[in-house]
Amino acid sequence: MSPRLRSYLRRHARSYAIGLLLGTASAVLLMLGPHVLRLAVDAIAAGASPFFLLRYAGALIGLNLAVWILRYYMRMHILGISRVIEYEIRNDYFAHLQRMHVGFFQHTRIGDLMTRAVSDLSTVQRFIGPGIMHFTSTVVMAAIAVGFMLTIDLTLTLYMLVILPLVSLTFVVLGPLIHGQYESVQEQFSVISAHAQENFSGIRVIKAFAQEPHEAEAFAAHNREYIRRNLAVIKTEGALWPLMSFFLGLAAVVLLWQGGQAVIAGRITLGQFVQFIGYLGQLSWPMVALGWVVNLMQRGLASMKRLDEIFLQHPRIVDAPDAQTLPVPRGEIEFRGLGFSYNGVPVLSGVDLRVPAGTTLAIVGPTGSGKTTLVSLIPRLFESTTGSVLVDGLDVRRYRMTDLRRCIGMVPQDTFMFSAPLSENIAYGLEAPEPDPVRVREAAELAHLAVDVAGFPNGYDTMVGERGVTLSGGQKQRAAIARAIARDPRILILDDALSSVDTSTEEEILRELRAISGTRTTIIISHRISTVRHADQIVVLDKGRIVQRGTHDTLLGAGGLYADLYQKQLLEEELEAADLDAPV
Repeated sequence: MSPRLRSYLRRHARSYAIGLLLGTASAVLLMLGPHVLRLAVDAIAAGASPFFLLRYAGALIGLNLAVWILRYYMRMHILGISRVIEYEIRNDYFAHLQRMHVGFFQHTRIGDLMTRAVSDLSTVQRFIGPGIMHFTSTVVMAAIAVGFMLTIDLTLTLYMLVILPLVSLTFVVLGPLIHGQYESVQEQFSVISAHAQENFSGIRVIKAFAQEPHEAEAFAAHNREYIRRNLAVIKTEGALWPLMSFFLGLAAVVLLWQGGQAVIAGRITLGQFVQFIGYLGQLSWPMVALGWVVNLMQRGLASMKRLDEIFLQHPRIVDAPDAQTLPVPRGEIEFRGLGFSYNGVPVLSGVDLRVPAGTTLAIVGPTGSGKTTLVSLIPRLFESTTGSVLVDGLDVRRYRMTDLRRCIGMVPQDTFMFSAPLSENIAYGLEAPEPDPVRVREAAELAHLAVDVAGFPNGYDTMVGERGVTLSGGQKQRAAIARAIARDPRILILDDALSSVDTSTEEEILRELRAISGTRTTIIISHRISTVRHADQIVVLDKGRIVQRGTHDTLLGAGGLYADLYQKQLLEEELEAADLDAPV
């Protein structure tokens, strides 16, 4: 058993102990039923009056009522606490994923993580709930029943002890096969979940390229494989249950044959024969349950193993043991000999750069030159391979990550909106439990989103669809800018955050940002020269290295890559203007 699962069980050992005691008591009372039935049958054979038999009927009713009450509270304790453990594991699982570094989610399928959190965890719950409950009651009932059976007839008991274990043995033999097949089913279910999640997230692309039939067929192929693997499980289980029924029937035949002879020979009374049949009936389910519990255990352990695979992965970016708190920073940023590699491939190399507090830095360069990676190292979304990143003269690895990230407002390339009201999306980075309406509106006005919001049906309370699907690309980007501004960060990072905004709106937003830029350090990544021309400092990245730096005018005068990018954009603008002026 997984050490992690054992720790959860130990934490709630008291509730399990109470449940098991109640289960033991109910099993003892249940096993007294056939004994009372034997006394009643022998009394009938002796000519007892109907009034006398009422006492046995009352005893049976009382026993069954007591068993019902005890089993009710047993299930409340064991099944109830199994749900509590499920709740705790799910919370711990989610919290663990929240602590994982960004790179973890780049090589792990989200659908697979969801399957482990839902399907695998449910299987674990069935093992630690019904599995443990039925295993205990089965063992206790079997022990008591065999004890009573031995007092009746040793030979009959030996016959039953030879045949009945075959029921459980059937489960034990076929269990490993079912276990392997079930693991295969779970893996395929993860593939299906991941495929569906990816499709729903990218539904706009699918529809734009008219790939619905292709995606439907790809999903159907995964689904067919899922059905094929499930059918393998069904075939194995299909052979399992009839085989167990055969052994139970065989036990009944042997009991009628040998027990009937024992009654005829006078070795046991008719009442004892009925009592023996009662115990056989009472043992039928425990023998089936024992094999079923073995199957539950195998499935539960397999699923817990899959959960442990995630739990055993540790975040690569963590706070240092002596991490310092970060007071309100000035916002000075410095990169010293910075290098970064991803899966052994160099992305950045030898980056030396200082950004004074309160200034604006612009980063330009070809696609794949390392611009996004460079700014991602400031809030430690990734960790530098060599060199260091400093904020206010201290390595960012010396600060607590929570403090560091609270002073940074970041608008990434891939703008993400939560399925929540627009006001909550803008106020997401604030620590207040409820969005501050004034702060939200001010941020929206700075991001030039307020005009659009005025046209929304519910204003700032308008629900934003999943991943912002109800907003246009430009609205999402401006909402993301408002979200970053609302927390009043000392460091503002805009990673190609105006690419979906028209040039006139872009200029207005930049003008507003320049007006408040003296209170914060701003880093702007853009492919548009018009976006970065007013920056205090511009650096040009190419193949992970800084190849040029300076102001807009000095870089144009120096020629090189920046001037080439500028000339190319001027040409594109001229061609667009010519297309607009051309007669239709």
